[in-house]
Amino acid sequence: MEVTTNLRVDSSFVEDAGWHKASEAYREFLKNHEKTPVLFLELGVGANTPVIIKYPFWQMVMENEKAAYACINYGEAFCPVEIENRSICINGDIGEVLHQMIQLPVTP
Repeated sequence: MEVTTNLRVDSSFVEDAGWHKASEAYREFLKNHEKTPVLFLELGVGANTPVIIKYPFWQMVMENEKAAYACINYGEAFCPVEIENRSICINGDIGEVLHQMIQLPVTP
């Protein structure tokens, strides 16, 4: 089996039946929780494709006063001023941050 990068370059992109089923379940989750307490956790989303995760998370937090946003990212941990009172942005290596959070030693 040949392995390749998951890019929108041909018909081999992951939008198969399983992807569409998961996408619908995600949309349903968002619909059912649009006014409830929810944490939008962003891990390592860079500036290449912010419209996929980063911007929608910010928008959903802005629209839901019970929502919070958390971001762990090395060099790109930030949020809009409008949601900073309901956000935590940690600038660091995700693996190291998570190890510190659960108090396990970091191994190389």
